[in-house]
Amino acid sequence: MISISFTKLSLDLLLIFFFPFLYFKQESSITILQGQTAPMPNGIPTYTAQVHNICVSGNCNIGNIHLSCGWFSTARTINPSVFRRLAYDDCLVNDGKPLRPGQTIIFSYANTFSYPMAVKSVTCF
Repeated sequence: MISISFTKLSLDLLLIFFFPFLYFKQESSITILQGQTAPMPNGIPTYTAQVHNICVSGNCNIGNIHLSCGWFSTARTINPSVFRRLAYDDCLVNDGKPLRPGQTIIFSYANTFSYPMAVKSVTCF
């Protein structure tokens, strides 16, 4: 006699394998890349960040993109409709407007160190 038992993990793996569209996470369609660029004339290091919607299907506009960003601050002005800190550890991308599939928002900031950023929440439109 063969006995089969399913755990929560094995059920999740089956769903991912056979029905990946049911298991898709919106947050996983947003990537954040950043790297150091040339410093400001006064020597303050600068960083360029890219927030990218990597979804390739036609119906995955993602907006209300909130990033965890600590006490983000910058010595270089960033257009607040592109990126701004709302509160501690809560930064808003693109004024909350959706990024289309493949769209990227790019901004630069200046500080003595880079800020780790991660997707906190998003909304699918």
